[in-house]
Amino acid sequence: MVFMRKRSLKMKIEKSAKIGFCFGVRRALDILQKEARKRGGIETFGDIVHNEQVLQNLAKQGIRVAHTIPDIRGKVVVLGAHGVTPEVEEQIKARGIAVINTTCPFVHRAQIAARRLVEAGFFVIVYGDADHAEVKGILGWAKDKGIATTDEKVVASLKKLPRRVGILSQTTMIPSKFLRFVKDNLDTVYIKDSEIRIVDTICHDIRERQAAALKLAKNVDVMLVIGGRESANTSHLAVLCATAAKTYKIETADELKKSWFKGKNKIGITAGASTADETIEEIIKKLSGFK
Repeated sequence: MVFMRKRSLKMKIEKSAKIGFCFGVRRALDILQKEARKRGGIETFGDIVHNEQVLQNLAKQGIRVAHTIPDIRGKVVVLGAHGVTPEVEEQIKARGIAVINTTCPFVHRAQIAARRLVEAGFFVIVYGDADHAEVKGILGWAKDKGIATTDEKVVASLKKLPRRVGILSQTTMIPSKFLRFVKDNLDTVYIKDSEIRIVDTICHDIRERQAAALKLAKNVDVMLVIGGRESANTSHLAVLCATAAKTYKIETADELKKSWFKGKNKIGITAGASTADETIEEIIKKLSGFK
């Protein structure tokens, strides 16, 4: 989509070919909102997605967030797209609370991969943010027989390195960085009688979104990456785009600054997988109105 300003400036604004809610987020929100309408409101266990504007809109629909198990008030709770550990789900059910699980299918694929690796006797290394909800869930499916890190030196520092090692990734990571992580660790984990399995668990949607964003970034003067401050996939998009163009990561239109675009003719727009279309259009509208 292209918006034109005054002829003297000739600013063009172009959206990435891959933008808006990803499949997993849209699926989770559809399930959640359907249940909320049916029940006149409902609770989620933790934030269903990492985007404040989406969460504010859900709150207006009577959807409440329970951040701990004791905080759940009703008899039904919705688990978010990032997934949880099997233990957490079991603890919730043990309280007589019904669970509606909206875990993204791509995240669940990573969970299953982690479980199968452990069941086959492998120590699991997850390339990802150890503090992220998705990664905590994956490690839970690995029965805590693994670690999560983005630093290859962490693996080398382990006191006793297992002879069977499985490496997989948080679903939103940059593929090229995952490959580099794997290569950097091969010398460490490849020892006598060792066995190594590498499982590609990066989301297909995220791959396409990153590729489209990078392609656009190579042909503009400035890139805007729109998404929640807690959104991992948004942060990775910003890092990727910054390799090709001046990049600003923002959450709302209020964060835009005219000085960013002084003397710039081409502006690219991309967004995280949990960024609503309404937020994107508000930013484009404000940007196109700059004098």
